[in-house]
Amino acid sequence: MVEDRTLQGRLFAALNYTLLSIIAFVTVLPFLHVLAGSFTTSAEMAVKKFILIPTVWSFDAYKFIFSTNTIFRAMGVSIGVTFFGTIFSMLVTSLMAYGLSRRDLDGRRIIMFLVVFTMLFSGGLIPTFLVVRGMGLIDSYLALIIPTSISAFNLIILKNFFQNIPEGLEESAKIDGCSDFGILFRIVLPLSMPAIATLSLFYAVTYWNTYMSAILYLNDSLKWPIQVLLRQIVVLASGMDYSSDLDSAVPPPDQTIKMAVIVVATLPILVIYPFLQKHFAKGAMLGSIKG
Repeated sequence: MVEDRTLQGRLFAALNYTLLSIIAFVTVLPFLHVLAGSFTTSAEMAVKKFILIPTVWSFDAYKFIFSTNTIFRAMGVSIGVTFFGTIFSMLVTSLMAYGLSRRDLDGRRIIMFLVVFTMLFSGGLIPTFLVVRGMGLIDSYLALIIPTSISAFNLIILKNFFQNIPEGLEESAKIDGCSDFGILFRIVLPLSMPAIATLSLFYAVTYWNTYMSAILYLNDSLKWPIQVLLRQIVVLASGMDYSSDLDSAVPPPDQTIKMAVIVVATLPILVIYPFLQKHFAKGAMLGSIKG
């Protein structure tokens, strides 16, 4: 009987590994196609609809993208907005989440209702634009950070995570004379690194993919982030009449440029993710257990 169970367990494990391997391969397959398509020629891309290994390797798409300094300036803007925006968002989210996690906070339920309300209803595009303009943030990088500095979803996850921390630790810190800020930065945040890493990745991806906010609030093309510039490159490579500050002598390939743009826009996040992956699932799950 034990041998039958062992045999059944081995069959189940083999079937499980096979199924997961197939799912993983199907998931990775589109990325491999995009990566291979960015290194192939336009002629091969026009003939073959699906490519995993290019017959002739070509760097024309990347030569076009990096043919001017404009791409590096836009990349620098996106990196700066992502770095400082993530730090600012985690700071204000942590402060608000810590306050809402305290059960003795007056008006806590009303504030939580207002936070959840914003997840269902928003002010809309025009009121948000009027608020940003009224604050004098037009043509400022702060317009890409302040309006989206706190995500209600991330706030609720972090608040629930803070509530899972034993209250005895905070009471001991108060007896030792630690202030509320001291408790937050010396005890609560160090114990919440899985959640902090997870939400930092969420915010970083949001800031890195900033597109619509830049279109609405940045009139100076020199301040555009990478996503807006890459859209500009795609339009230019498609042969459409569109004004651009990309003064490139390299002729744009019409098909492979789209693949290269996806690789350039996605690669930085893919590089960062492995360093946060071990905290990702744990942080997301623990913050959603209790309310």
